[in-house]
Formats: sequence, C-alpha cells, structure tokens
Amino acid sequence: MIKVVEIIKRRPDLDVEEFQRHWLDVHGPIVARIPGLRRYVQSHTRLGGYRRGEVASDGIAEVWFDDKQALAAMAATPEFAAAKADEPNFIDPGRLVELVVDEHVVKDGPIPDKAIKNVEFVHLSPDLDPHEAHRYWRDVHGPIAARIPTMSRYVQSHTRMGAYDRPDRPPFDGVAVTWWEDLAAMRASAASPEYATTRADEPNFLGAAPEAILTTEHIIVE
Repeated sequence: MIKVVEIIKRRPDLDVEEFQRHWLDVHGPIVARIPGLRRYVQSHTRLGGYRRGEVASDGIAEVWFDDKQALAAMAATPEFAAAKADEPNFIDPGRLVELVVDEHVVKDGPIPDKAIKNVEFVHLSPDLDPHEAHRYWRDVHGPIAARIPTMSRYVQSHTRMGAYDRPDRPPFDGVAVTWWEDLAAMRASAASPEYATTRADEPNFLGAAPEAILTTEHIIVE
C-alpha cells in the first residue's frame, strides 16, 4: 500500500467554515470517484485552533493506493483531472504540499468516537543521513512515544526515500499523527514522565520542533 498526504492551506478569501464545507461536501465526493483509490480521509483543523490567528495548516488529506503503479494510473484519469480542477475553488495552490509516504503504525490502538487527531509536521535533522534519521524516528523514538499514557493510537508517515534524490530536500520529512479520546486526555499526557522522556529524545533526530494542528477526522472512503 502507498499513501499520499496533502498538507492544505485554504484560499485566502475564504473563511474557515466555508472552506471546510466545500472541502467535505463538494470536493470529497469528487475525489471519492477516482479509480483505484482504496481509502480517503480528510482531517480538518479544529475551529478552536484559529483563536490565536492563522494555523500551520488548515488540514490534511490522506489517500491510499495499492502501489506505485496504481498511483501513476490514477493521475491519467478524468476523475483525477476533475479533482485537480476543483482545488482552486477552495485551496491556495501555491501552498499545497504533497508527500508520498510510507506509513508505520507505532501504536495500533482503536480510534475513539469523536477523537482528537493531533497532526505534527516533521523536519528531521539535516545533520543526519536521511536513512539514519528515518530509522531513528521509526525504530527508536516511535516506541518511546508509544508509551505515553492516554494516547489511543500513533502512526508515522515517512516521506519516501526517492524524494531525497532531488537537489532540494522535501518540504517535510513526514507526518506524525496521534489520536486521543479528548482534549483532557491530551493535556493529562503532558504531565507524565513518558511525555517528558519523549520530548527529551527529540533533539536526537529532529531539526526543529514540529508544527502541529489539532484536527477532526472525516473518513470519506473506508
């Protein structure tokens, strides 16, 4: 299975609720018709996140395909063309980031009803070889973070190694996603020694502290 993550900023002239309505009710059904798409999830930044101003992202879209061949075939379909044609109606195209990623389930717990989905945009240390940085994030840091109490589920999506063959480094090295029953569960975790250990390990592989958004998940295609 191969996955694409789209990191989205809304069109500047749209308010957040108008943007979210179009993304969910208009764009979602268009994307759902793309042949070969196995799963499609939208995660909308929660409205409370805008109280302090603009956020790192207005949300992410995640789409899954069987393999690279299915992903390439999708790009030649009229359904994909229709989806791309709709994007300027609600997205700022100049700020859209697309990552082709490998997904690693670190903590395979259930997703609670009405869960809080925390999305962090990861910059790995430029001082480390990308293979080593990704290995450390997955194999060392992942199990450390998975011990944080009250965390329901934890998934890492790593930017695929082919992105590092280009002259410029990818805009993000991946996305870390955790699910929590509610805000109280998230806040309680921050007081735990396991959380402190997780944060203390981050300088070993991160280049900068990740920007994060709290989101509500909408499953369009299961």
